[in-house]
Amino acid sequence: MALAHDFVEPDAMAMRQLMGHFLTGVAVITTECDGERSGMTISSLTSISLEPPILMISLNFNTRTLDGVKGSGRFAASILGVKQESVARQFASRGGERFAEGSFDETPGGLPVITGALAQLECEVVSDHIIGDHHVFFGQVRHARDRKGAELVFNAGKFGSFHDFNHDAVPWVF
Repeated sequence: MALAHDFVEPDAMAMRQLMGHFLTGVAVITTECDGERSGMTISSLTSISLEPPILMISLNFNTRTLDGVKGSGRFAASILGVKQESVARQFASRGGERFAEGSFDETPGGLPVITGALAQLECEVVSDHIIGDHHVFFGQVRHARDRKGAELVFNAGKFGSFHDFNHDAVPWVF
């Protein structure tokens, strides 16, 4: 049994290690502002509301993607499949032209999304907040499409895939 004195106040590196135990999906957030495309890989995406459909994303300060989302008031999310690790790495790198390589589709509103992504969602920002060292955006999903396939996941600093134990699906309660 853990004792209260075993708990510590985590610094940034300890927090990174602690949250490494939490398996997440991998998405690329893209936007376009004043004719300039920007995008970045994130694992901080979640569904907040089903009616209306609202996504939450969290972006680092001092990124072109943050500036683009703030400037345009919209973003697209491409949820990546297990065969798209190279795309995740391309959009996770610092600097450089992330759209120089690869294949991109376009949402009805004209935002770039990753071709072949399992889900592509176009969102309009409805609220945003600065929380700690991130800027959090809530976006109402205006257009979306999905495909079948295995999801790319991120855990403890590594990309991988989800292992299904072949249990029956857990029914959603609505």
